[in-house]
Amino acid sequence: MGRTSRKRSKLARRLVAVSAAVVMGGGGLIAVNVYANAGEGADQPPPQASGLPVSTISCPDVANRLSDVPRGARGEVDDRLAELDSQITRAYDQLGAARDKESVLDPLEERRQGTLGEIADAMDRAGQRPERLDSMAPCTLRAVDAPAQQGQQGQQGQQGQQGEQGQQGQGQGGNGPQANDFVEIESVQPNVNRPGNRRGASRGTFTTECGRNENGKFNPDNVIVAPGVSNGAHHMHDYVGNQATDAFSDDDDLANGGTSCRNQGDKSTYYWPVLRLQNGENEADAQADGGGKDQNVGEIQTPSSVTLKFVGNPRSKVVAMPRFLRIITGDAKAFTNGDVNANASWSCTGFEDRRLKDKYPICPEGSKVVRRFDFQSCWDGRNTDSANHRTHVAFADQRTGACPQGFRAIPQLVQRVVYDVPPGPGFAVDSFPEQLHKPVTDHGDFINVFDERLMRRVADCINSGQRCT
Repeated sequence: MGRTSRKRSKLARRLVAVSAAVVMGGGGLIAVNVYANAGEGADQPPPQASGLPVSTISCPDVANRLSDVPRGARGEVDDRLAELDSQITRAYDQLGAARDKESVLDPLEERRQGTLGEIADAMDRAGQRPERLDSMAPCTLRAVDAPAQQGQQGQQGQQGQQGEQGQQGQGQGGNGPQANDFVEIESVQPNVNRPGNRRGASRGTFTTECGRNENGKFNPDNVIVAPGVSNGAHHMHDYVGNQATDAFSDDDDLANGGTSCRNQGDKSTYYWPVLRLQNGENEADAQADGGGKDQNVGEIQTPSSVTLKFVGNPRSKVVAMPRFLRIITGDAKAFTNGDVNANASWSCTGFEDRRLKDKYPICPEGSKVVRRFDFQSCWDGRNTDSANHRTHVAFADQRTGACPQGFRAIPQLVQRVVYDVPPGPGFAVDSFPEQLHKPVTDHGDFINVFDERLMRRVADCINSGQRCT
């Protein structure tokens, strides 16, 4: 793990030809085994060729429910929330071997009942017992192609799906992605709409250069969502910027850590799930947490470019971000939660006026895969984090650019990550195992560790309409 150059293997080149064979007119996909392992023969049937339905485990997302947790209980609650994720992972592992798939649900519910009780007790001791938390213990089995129960399925990327045929093949790891998780970008109509700038808009930009993770800094932690919990993400993250970041980093550790950013006044943490080429080649983490143990397989791809740009608001000036502000954009569990918090998008170079939320793009020859993360740009003016890591920040109105009442506009982080991978359905982002590597689960994380003087310069630069670095 940690290699920073990726050459196209014979198998990777073969994937290009195979992927071309699965593309039909209008972007429909037929089922072929585009994810064959290196040791598999051509006469072997593709995964899931038996026609058995493919299922995953869908559980209520307790973290989103807990929007208000007393500070004195946050540490214990975060630990118990991470344990709920681990319980789902273990149950998902058991699902594949179970003859009776429903048999995994009752033991899982029992374990969740106990952990939810511990969360309720911790909050009760801090003076705020939650109501009806135990109602979130039951989980269900969900067919892979069934819609999520919460939110609405993304409509971007629905174009070009007519004519899908046959059984959907599974990925090398046995848990996705599927053939119909991909669509030709050329079959998608332009769909990007931005609010126009008004008088008083902040039109400048500030770009920070922090590399492409050439250092090979990876871990399966999530210091925002699961602080103090090793393997809290159950998938591997790329990191640029702060080099001290892991599950156990506190604000002092981050303030004193090194940075890969050219401007040493930016020690911020920028991280996102790695993208892997599913070509049958094992990465060094094939037997490790966050990697093969959590059904994330294949070669980790180093981005060909990473752009970190802070932009303004189309109708107002921005205020400087507070130091150690934490922001998560997107939802790592959007496949089972629904897409209400899904925000990351996929595209191809040369086609970035067409963005996909719930599909991976098949880019034409010469075009590269693009992941884009537009972070929340409105802050409540008080908190650097919140219990569910969402309610202290908000998105500006998509039509007007206005922040919600009581929120202030801050510099908006726009993160663009580009990959040079073979055209076709041969790659996927890491995910929680039960999320099946779906593109809608993509997400980005940011902790602001700018020097306060430099952050004031960022805001001044944006407000005055300059282009700064």
